[in-house]
Amino acid sequence: MSKDDFLPASLWAGKVFTGQWSATGATQPVIEPASGDTLGSIGMADAAQIGRSAAAARAAQQAWAAAPYEERAQVLRKAAQLAEQYTPQIMEWIVRESGSTQPKAGFEASINAKGLHEAAALPSRAVGEVLPSVPGRLSLARRRPLGVVGVISPFNFPLYLAMRAVAPALALGNAVVLKPDPRTAVCGGFVIARLFELAGLPAGLLHVLPGDGAAGAALTADPNIAMIQFTGSTAAGRKVGEAAGKHLKKVSLELGGKNSLIVLDDADLDLAIANTAWGVYLHQGQICMAAGRVLVQRGIYDAFLEKLNAKASSMVVGDPSKGQVHLGPMINTAQRDHTAKAVADATAAGAKVETGGGYEGLFFQATVLSGVTRDNPAFNDEIFGPVAVVVPFDTDEEAIALANDTEYGLSMAVLSSNVGRALKLGEQLRTGLLHINDQTINDEVINPFGGVGASGNGTSIGGAANWEEFTQWQWLTVKGDAPAYPL
Repeated sequence: MSKDDFLPASLWAGKVFTGQWSATGATQPVIEPASGDTLGSIGMADAAQIGRSAAAARAAQQAWAAAPYEERAQVLRKAAQLAEQYTPQIMEWIVRESGSTQPKAGFEASINAKGLHEAAALPSRAVGEVLPSVPGRLSLARRRPLGVVGVISPFNFPLYLAMRAVAPALALGNAVVLKPDPRTAVCGGFVIARLFELAGLPAGLLHVLPGDGAAGAALTADPNIAMIQFTGSTAAGRKVGEAAGKHLKKVSLELGGKNSLIVLDDADLDLAIANTAWGVYLHQGQICMAAGRVLVQRGIYDAFLEKLNAKASSMVVGDPSKGQVHLGPMINTAQRDHTAKAVADATAAGAKVETGGGYEGLFFQATVLSGVTRDNPAFNDEIFGPVAVVVPFDTDEEAIALANDTEYGLSMAVLSSNVGRALKLGEQLRTGLLHINDQTINDEVINPFGGVGASGNGTSIGGAANWEEFTQWQWLTVKGDAPAYPL
């Protein structure tokens, strides 16, 4: 069964989803990065469409919030079942539209279904607590839906990074307007629309509207949108946060990172190489949690660098839809050129290209840089490409200083055979996510996920944090009779 059996082009071509598939005036082609082929065309929403959808979502939301909890849970359960049923078709879209390798697409499809199952449990959980009060008065703190949640999602993990917000927001009684990245609007938007359409979500509660920056700005400014959940670059996140603050909206920002993987001198060298390759090169390095710095203790630095060079040189780069490869294509020429410039700027500042550094089309080689000092742009800037920046250090204290020398604070990891030593070091790292004896790219559906500094505004999404993000507290008191106040 092909992807077209689940999501036929005739359904979505030139359209957006507003509870039904609606044609728009403007369209944009869906380009397969690996081949350059056109896979179809999507409708592109403008500011006026954002406004119409936000108003429609707000009108539909109250009845959804008032619906029996089991009704909301059943829709989420059905969507999860459908996500599992159509996994091969969903994977095919992720591979072809985003350039994912098969294993990465399989992981994303799997965690997407798990996220739906987890969200399906939210409606039946306790929504508040009874507070102490005076005799004759019942005092409650309860969680209430926000209203309409605007979600702006990225291209790199397009399905899950949208669904991790859409599913819990809907489960907790909100409506959602999703603006997926236009480069991955099918696997990161229309797949979600189709799952919920087939699951029986009432019309008007979910709108999927690909659009440009103007559409995103309209979403952030619209008075019917109560909250913005944004995942993307730090530069764009600063603009979203500023705009949301201007309109007094709640905002969740999950942004970029310059994440350090610290390899101590007592680490198993082969395991360290395996973790480094995964943390640096997964999805061509186009992941906010990617290991942007590999800090290696000097006693094992030379041996580590030799093994990493051999590993990177052996990695197969190619079209992931035509066989098993280690690296697929970059998402587009702009991202490829950004990576190429980062390597060129690094070498101009004194770094050495140990292996890789070149590209053919959108296929960028697995690259290793050495000789990177703290004033080198490769040490400080998020590259978002398949580039290992390997930096030696002497002491644990120096590793801490190097890792913390960044405005970002998303994910860090420490590899060591001495867990106590690694934990002691890890306690001094400024990061939202910390992994001992693992690499930096980790996520599950039950963990709170978020960063600090330039990696986000300190909020988290996922697991228990979903209650905090997609609801707000209401204080409710009840008395048998109104008091006679002496005024």
